[in-house]
Amino acid sequence: MGLWQRKADNSSTTSPSKNEHSVGTTFAAEEGVTAHDEPHVDLHRGLKARHITMIAIGGAIGTGLIIGTGSALAKAGPASILISYSVVGFVVYLVMCALGEMAAWLPLPSGFTGYAVRFCDPALGFTLGWTYWFKYIIITPNQMTAGALVITYWLDADRVNPGVWITIFLVLIVSINYFGIKFFGEFEFWLSSFKVIVILGLILLSLILALGGGPDHDRKGFRYWNKPGAFNTYIDTGSAGRFYAFWATMVSATFAYLGTELVGVTVGEAQNPRKTIPRAIKLTFYRILVFYILSVLLVGMLVPYDSDELAFATKASSTAAASPFVVAIQLAGIPALPDILNACILVFVFSASNSDLYIATRTIYGLAREGKAPKILARTDRRGVPIYALGLSSIFGLLAYMNVSSDSKVVFGYFVNLVTIFGLLTWISILVTHLYFIRARKAQQVPESALAYKAPLGAVGSWGALIFCIIIAFTKSYDVFTHNPKWGNFDYKNFITAYLGIPLYLILIFGYKIITKSKGVNPYEADLWTGKDVIDREEAEYEARKAAESEKHQQRNWVYRTFISWLF
Repeated sequence: MGLWQRKADNSSTTSPSKNEHSVGTTFAAEEGVTAHDEPHVDLHRGLKARHITMIAIGGAIGTGLIIGTGSALAKAGPASILISYSVVGFVVYLVMCALGEMAAWLPLPSGFTGYAVRFCDPALGFTLGWTYWFKYIIITPNQMTAGALVITYWLDADRVNPGVWITIFLVLIVSINYFGIKFFGEFEFWLSSFKVIVILGLILLSLILALGGGPDHDRKGFRYWNKPGAFNTYIDTGSAGRFYAFWATMVSATFAYLGTELVGVTVGEAQNPRKTIPRAIKLTFYRILVFYILSVLLVGMLVPYDSDELAFATKASSTAAASPFVVAIQLAGIPALPDILNACILVFVFSASNSDLYIATRTIYGLAREGKAPKILARTDRRGVPIYALGLSSIFGLLAYMNVSSDSKVVFGYFVNLVTIFGLLTWISILVTHLYFIRARKAQQVPESALAYKAPLGAVGSWGALIFCIIIAFTKSYDVFTHNPKWGNFDYKNFITAYLGIPLYLILIFGYKIITKSKGVNPYEADLWTGKDVIDREEAEYEARKAAESEKHQQRNWVYRTFISWLF
């Protein structure tokens, strides 16, 4: 009889030893899964399966895809962005599979920070939690900066101060997050559903325009891959210049996918997380293929990389659009539609900023429950809203006011740099944690058949993705060391924003280890079990309740499951 079987049997027939109990309690306290004596510290499980999946889409389909592709296209050309988005998309899928395997085994309220504490090292859990919070308190003002950039399509910053729009955005997203998880989930579900419909309509429209179905009846096809070309050059000429341009787009591609992993944060408020989280993760592959790869391919067919209409082009005009999709419709000569699409993109940005503030709030709340942040941030009101964590995270939204006195494109670029490095460090941490989880599972003889979901490529996939993420992290902003006519031979501003996260990450890890004298987790002692029985009971109760309700709604749900749910 294996250790896994003995552990399962013992959990139901005998009480744990004093040593086992103390170890389990320590881990549970680290992750905030034990019962609390204080009132109002627990989140409410108000997010349904459709809310979880749509929040994942809402956070992922944002400025990176809709606006960030403009800078990548202008810099590198259509073939480069197609390759970079495809490669990074596959890496993201491997990260999500790794996260899904752990989340399906044990859905913790603290998400992947809790997995790092249990399976790898408490120092990694501490660092991952704080760097993830840093990422989201930066990406929230970044989304609002993008919103101001989108609005300049109609109203130049000289006419209306961008601070007006930022204030409106900030008040709205804070209010929505304050109203409670059920309201937030429902609101974000419909916003994200709208986004999915728009992006699918945009893909169809782009295909029609590429085939000559626009007012100009110009069958563009792959014309712009010929002239001005499939690959732009950057820094140098020839093959070297084309490679430099391609590698420079890795930042844009990585930024576009950031937020895909946020389903790992929602497990504390998810109903039946053991089923909904793996389902959302397994469908990530198809979402990447449809929403990202196809969109990037089509926009590269419709907009030449040297178009002056691109806001991020070198010689951008004052009326340039922030999104390359708007430029594509402008070039096709469709009246009124660019304004409508720009308004839709504004909704995209608003939805993304709304979900980003939610994730920032839940991340610092989770840290507080683990004792790694001030205790007051773990307090919630009677509706389960962590109001103090929300207030603190909202304060950092004021960073968006930086673009009031600066060019919003420049500020957007700085934020992208900061967010990208924190995002890469998050992915690296998740992959390392997954490798340690596999090691602990094998050491304790837990068979693969016991897993609710298994990463298709296992440890090999995680190792490959980990190596690739590390390479991107160190080389993503190589161009700061090259000659730049504006800043000279060294672009110190972009260097700081591009690499600040790495020393901060290392300081947090080693500082925590030195101060707390924590050690890495022994795979034979890694806690794979504490809290699992609670999730098992919740799952059984949920399944029984859903079975009783299924007959009433079977016909209505069949249409959703058959024709719509695969997208979500």
